Amino acid sequence: MRTVGILGGMGPEATVLLMRRIIAAVPARDDADHVPLIVDQNSQVPSRIAHLIEGTGPDPAPVLAAMARRLEGAGAAALAMPCNTAHHYLAAIRGAVSVPVLDMVAASARAAREAAGQGARVGLLASPAVAQVGLFDRALAGEGLEVIHPADGAALLAAIRAIKAEGPVPAARAALVRASEGLVKTGAEVQLIACTEFSLIADAVAPGVRGIDTLDVLVREIVAVSKSPA
Repeated sequence: MRTVGILGGMGPEATVLLMRRIIAAVPARDDADHVPLIVDQNSQVPSRIAHLIEGTGPDPAPVLAAMARRLEGAGAAALAMPCNTAHHYLAAIRGAVSVPVLDMVAASARAAREAAGQGARVGLLASPAVAQVGLFDRALAGEGLEVIHPADGAALLAAIRAIKAEGPVPAARAALVRASEGLVKTGAEVQLIACTEFSLIADAVAPGVRGIDTLDVLVREIVAVSKSPA
């Protein structure tokens, strides 16, 4: 199996959750059956929220590119990043290395089309930074889908910050459910859980919603690339 490098730390719990889900996704009888990973749990990556929303923080791209180079140098044959917002900097990461870098956003857009059908409305439960830069708008439009953003992005941002500080607290769960209910009212019954902090509370969606956790999509991509021929 090919070794996959993980650009992690955004946030730390989400990176650990990714590793747990990769382990759970692989039928194994022994250690050697599992996906080999090299994880850079870098909690010092500059804030994507500060850079994209507040316009006050440094550009995360140079740090992410340096992480990618370290992982490639350590022997990673492909790279993955369990942070949706950080995919805004994907071009800089890909430009820094010669190994493939998985695109969680594009893969999740394909999964949404398969679930909802072309022409459908897809709700996006994500950081408002994702909406601001149009990250999923472009990917979903390329799959023939219309993206619907929650009305109260500030409430989701507060939930993300609460999870980073305190873990999956009830207030964050309540905020995600309210956002999901609002999306259902617009006709978006398929919804992407597109923040890896929200992956920690991925079940907190409105009744009847088909939620697609982008972290699960990334897990499938990682397992597939690890099992693929060099």
